[in-house]
Amino acid sequence: MIAIVEAAGWPIWFLILASIIAVGLIAERLIYLRSSKIAPPGLLDEVVKDLKKRGVNDEMLNALSKNSPLGGLFAAGLKNIKSSPEVMKESIEEAGRATTHELEHFLTTLGTIASISPLLGLFGTVVGMIEIFGAQTAAGNSPAVLAHGISVALYNTAFGLIVAIPSMIFYRHFRAKVDSLTVEMEQQAIKLVEIVHGLRKG
Repeated sequence: MIAIVEAAGWPIWFLILASIIAVGLIAERLIYLRSSKIAPPGLLDEVVKDLKKRGVNDEMLNALSKNSPLGGLFAAGLKNIKSSPEVMKESIEEAGRATTHELEHFLTTLGTIASISPLLGLFGTVVGMIEIFGAQTAAGNSPAVLAHGISVALYNTAFGLIVAIPSMIFYRHFRAKVDSLTVEMEQQAIKLVEIVHGLRKG
């Protein structure tokens, strides 16, 4: 690995830094964006049972807020349980926007890495080409410098693609996951509002 880094020259360090950041972000989002953590199954049924038994109280709202992002949406709606269905839905939508923003945390950075990694590879390629042309003198070409320039050009191009492709795949995956979780939470929250106001049977 050290030999590859040495052959690729100093431009490779930008790509190594980008790859470390990308791996960290991917690992963090894989752990955070789990359906069981964001929208726990059965939470709606538990909330409906608690409502029928004890009604809404501060303890219940605090527990819901700490439970999960979906629980936070339920808590936002239940704070306005005495209001009309429209008011409850508006409060849930406001909380939902903040929740969606949290789910999308770090995705912009990951997308940026996926976009700029090929450009960083291209930058390394240009540096390698400069070294190649710089090696041409009136006395002839230096084979060692030519070989090093070619190594810099090829290794940076390849490593740029190696970083960019997985980053883009995971970026697209996480974007789709966030959209799916957002729709699921929205549907669950609407069900709660309709059950509370007798528009749907629990």
